[in-house]
Amino acid sequence: MSRERPTFDEAFWQQPVYGFDQTSKAAWLLPRLYQLHSWHLQQCPAYQQLQRRFVAEQPGKPVPWQAWHDCIPLHVRLFKEYELRSVPAEQVIKVLTSSGTSSAKVSRILLDSETASAQAKALVRIMQHWLGKERLPMLIIDHPNVIRDRASFSARGAGIQGMQIFGRQLCYALNDDLSPNWPALDDWLARHQGGPILVFGFTFMVWQWLQALAQQGRQLDLSQGVLVHGGGWKKLQQLAVNNQQFKQQVRQLTGMARVHNFYGMVEQVGSVFVECEHGHLHSPAFAEVVIRRAGDLAPLPVGEEGVIQVLSALPLSYPGHSILTEDRGRILGQDDCPCGRPGRYFSVLGRVARAEQRGCSDTVAVTAGEQHAVAL
Repeated sequence: MSRERPTFDEAFWQQPVYGFDQTSKAAWLLPRLYQLHSWHLQQCPAYQQLQRRFVAEQPGKPVPWQAWHDCIPLHVRLFKEYELRSVPAEQVIKVLTSSGTSSAKVSRILLDSETASAQAKALVRIMQHWLGKERLPMLIIDHPNVIRDRASFSARGAGIQGMQIFGRQLCYALNDDLSPNWPALDDWLARHQGGPILVFGFTFMVWQWLQALAQQGRQLDLSQGVLVHGGGWKKLQQLAVNNQQFKQQVRQLTGMARVHNFYGMVEQVGSVFVECEHGHLHSPAFAEVVIRRAGDLAPLPVGEEGVIQVLSALPLSYPGHSILTEDRGRILGQDDCPCGRPGRYFSVLGRVARAEQRGCSDTVAVTAGEQHAVAL
C-alpha cells in the first residue's frame, strides 16, 4: 500500500467537469479514491482503527477498488465524535463546522492549505459551468456576520465565502436577527434590478425571505438573474413545500427562471452536486454518489431508494473521501439525462428515518464480497 501523498497535478484539473461518461469516470476516479483510502490509512490513526476490521488487504498487497460500492464509507456522524486528521496539527489552517444547536455536537473538518485550495478550485470549476466566468452583482440571503470568524466556519459561512468569489458588489439581504434589511436591499436594487445578477442563500432562509417579500407586497425584477440555493429542505418539507412550489414562488416574486438547487455538505466542501434545468442533481468529475440499502448497506440499482453515500477526490487533510450520509435518495439514471450531461444523476428525498439511523456505538459486520460503512 503506497505511502505517497496524492497530488493535485495539472492532469487532475484538466478533467472535464461534466464530460465523463460513467465508464470513463470510473476508470479515472476509482484509482484516485483508493489512493486516498491508502493515504489516510497510513496517516490517520483513527481512520486506521476504524477500518481495521473492514479492510482485507495488507500493506504491500494492494487490492484496488473495482466498483463504486467497494469504496468503504465512514458514517458522517463520526466527524462529530472524533478528530479525524491526516496531517500534522500545525498544518491545519482552518476548521469547518457543521450547523447545529448550541447543545448539539457538530462536525469538525480540519483543512490544510492544499486541501482548502483544492476544494476552492473544484468549486470554481463546477460553478463556472453553471454561472459562466463573469462575476455578477450578488445578493446574499443572509447576514454579513455569518462569516466573521475566519478560523472556524459554519456550513453556512463556508458556503457563502465559497460563493462570494463568483460575485461583486455584494449585498446581504438580512440583518443579524435574520429580519430583512430593506434599506440595503432597496439601495442595491436601485443599481442592479433588471440586469444580470447572482442570488445565493440556503433554501429555508431564501424561502423565509420570499415570504417577507410577499407580506410586504414587493415584486422584484430579477428576471435576468440566477438563484443558487441548497440545504434546509427538511424545514420546508415540514411546511409541505416541495421543489416545484419553491421555484414557482421564486418566479412569481422575483421573475427568476434560472434556479439551481445544490446538494453538498461541510464534510466534503467543493464536491457539490448541482441541479440541472430538468431538476436532476449531477455528479461532477471530482465526486460521485452511491445509494445503499438502509438495512445492510448493499448497493442499490438505478431507481431504488436508499441511503446516500458521497465520494470525493479532494480531501487530503482528513479522511472525508467516502462518507455515508443521513439522507435518502435514488439514482435516476446515468449517461442519459435530457440536459445532455453524461454521468450519474440523482435526487435527494429527505432525511433517513430515526429508526434507520445507526448509532456510533454500532458495529456493522462485513459479509462475503460486500463492504459496509464503518461505524463504532
